[in-house]
Amino acid sequence: MSDRRSEDLSELRVPQASRILEKSLALVSIVIVIAVVCSETGFNQAQVLSISIFSSTLLGTLFFWQFRLGIAFLGTGILLVTRTIDVEEFIAFSSLDVVCFLVAMMVILGMLKEIGFFNWLILRLFALSKNSARRFVLLICLTSALLACLVDEVTSIIFIVSIVLEISDHYAVDPVPLVISSVLATNVGSAGTMLGNPIGILIGMRAGLSFEDFIRWSFPIMLVSLLMTMMIVLAWYRRDLRLLQRRMAAESKKEGDGRFVDGAFKGGEYRIGVGIFVFTVCLIALHYRLELLLGFSKNSLLLAAPILGAGATMLWKRNRARQYIERSVDWWTLLFFLMLFAMAGTLKFTGATDVLAKDLSSFAGASYLGLVTMITWVSCFGSSILDNVVLVSAMIPVVQSIAQLGADPFPLWWALLFGGCFGGNITMVGSTANIVALGMLERERRYTMPFSRWLKIGLVSGLAITGISEILLIVLAPLMP
Repeated sequence: MSDRRSEDLSELRVPQASRILEKSLALVSIVIVIAVVCSETGFNQAQVLSISIFSSTLLGTLFFWQFRLGIAFLGTGILLVTRTIDVEEFIAFSSLDVVCFLVAMMVILGMLKEIGFFNWLILRLFALSKNSARRFVLLICLTSALLACLVDEVTSIIFIVSIVLEISDHYAVDPVPLVISSVLATNVGSAGTMLGNPIGILIGMRAGLSFEDFIRWSFPIMLVSLLMTMMIVLAWYRRDLRLLQRRMAAESKKEGDGRFVDGAFKGGEYRIGVGIFVFTVCLIALHYRLELLLGFSKNSLLLAAPILGAGATMLWKRNRARQYIERSVDWWTLLFFLMLFAMAGTLKFTGATDVLAKDLSSFAGASYLGLVTMITWVSCFGSSILDNVVLVSAMIPVVQSIAQLGADPFPLWWALLFGGCFGGNITMVGSTANIVALGMLERERRYTMPFSRWLKIGLVSGLAITGISEILLIVLAPLMP
């Protein structure tokens, strides 16, 4: 019996090993083609090496996502060993300011989860829906977007999907339409402020944009895009909403919904925790004005705000401080980001992005319309294939090089932001929020999302709101500094 089981296991390993070999050969072949093309089109040896290693890392994470951190470490090590980048430049390009910002915010969010802030939000959300399916879906979308603006897309989607799964269980309806709707809205909302998405923080830090800049230019475009997303969701899932409405009406006649309506979380601990969070967000929102008033260097208070909040959290919850650092902070993802940022910086260090920028500017005709269109749609479709953080990390040095050629970079940063965030709606792997939500759906409901089921609405939504954002950027261009 044991021999037969061993044979069965060996038969299962053969296809898996075969797939790994096929992916590896495809990866090597593509990287060789990229290296040959680059060497034949005017790139020098260091530039070809940096592009090849960066490309192999991006493709490696796409083909072997579960090994992405090891691949990133390996790629960075090769860059150092081949002297393509030195230690000083590695430190400069690794974006430690962005990583520290994210670490501090994760500590604060771990505390908020512990004191029951998100549970209170769940209860209030359902109470406001008043047994209306359409109103509930609109509230889910609105809350998903605004919560992503205040915290981040991953934290937002974790708690919103928890609400969705509980509600769908209670009314015995398919959770997939509600899950997809919440993810689409989360990705849209993540473009509203620099807190919503790691790419917002990264772009803000590298472009010198303030929280006020995001509120003035990004937030209004996000709201228009969110409205379009809501309209698409209501039309697309109208049959599912009719079923949910019937179940809600029948349930309210039988016993009411007291299970969901109760509860504000009061008490000293809750007030202190929310107070720390509100203080942190307010300091982030006012950082630009305070820096001017107090004579601080640019973005110094932006970085200090979450660090102060996290420090206050760990002193207040000193017995839980180590657990916040070890369990609430996603070190796996942050280390991946750090290595990725350093490798993207290598493209700038070797001058590869300068060559790419010249080619893009030449292709776009160096016009505002052409450059905005180019950056928007390259980042949109690129983010639909790769995680948007990966794509934006690669595009930031290109935008910086385009700016050095004399183009105004201000609208290009917003084009990169909207393309990266909204393009994440197109496929299941377009953003971290998508992957997290589908993982919860698979773990809790044993449901594996078919690629086509997501792609149909994701493509409609992603293309529609990306197009709207580009039009609004062009219309607002005369008002931009």
